[in-house]
Amino acid sequence: MPLTNLQLTIDNKQSKNIAVIIPAYNEEKSIGLVLNDIPKDFVQEVIVCNNNSRDRTKEVALANGATVVDQPNPGYGNACLKGLEYLSNKPENEQPDIVVFLDGDYSDHPEEMPNVVRPILQEGFDMVIGSRALGKLEKGAMQPQQIFGNWLATNLIRLFFKYNFTDLGPFRAIRWDKLQVLKMKDRDFGWTVEMQVKAAKQKLKCTEVPVNYRCRIGVSKISGTVRGSVLAGHKILWTIFKSI
Repeated sequence: MPLTNLQLTIDNKQSKNIAVIIPAYNEEKSIGLVLNDIPKDFVQEVIVCNNNSRDRTKEVALANGATVVDQPNPGYGNACLKGLEYLSNKPENEQPDIVVFLDGDYSDHPEEMPNVVRPILQEGFDMVIGSRALGKLEKGAMQPQQIFGNWLATNLIRLFFKYNFTDLGPFRAIRWDKLQVLKMKDRDFGWTVEMQVKAAKQKLKCTEVPVNYRCRIGVSKISGTVRGSVLAGHKILWTIFKSI
């Protein structure tokens, strides 16, 4: 897809070391599309966190130029933590300035990455959430329970922490030094809300940008089942209330 006129052209003075982390569980059919749509001259490294996939996710990711780290323990947060561990183990001068997170199911639009990172590069923000609520949502891309859960969680964050978010979307960017300060711990469904709650408590400078969102390839491991939706909702609310 072509870049929109809102997307950022980075000159040498603005260029930063940007790493991308993509948690992936059985995303053989989609991961290649995700990797191909990431602007190649925009990022330094893409890390696919292979979360005990039973298909060819790893092989497809490697064939498309990604670094692959294996996380045999299931859980969205576990996969993301493995990516952070990989970056932390790099020599300090090779660690990124900015980390971008997005999903491996092709529901996000990777080509919108410059828009998500732009407020950090040009406006001094610490973290940027790609908000599906502010962007164009393809019909059926989010289940009603997801939309309600996002509305409830973001309103609770606004009530208790005085930070205005509209989404807990997976597509986000954050300065690496600020991400390290957050000391992320969640190993499953609470990863995104933990990051936003901790950012609010640490008084990070946060903003949102609209992102588009489409129907994912394959069935969601969380919202695609009643059990997954209930567990995710419970974990999100628990993460918020335990932080008050």
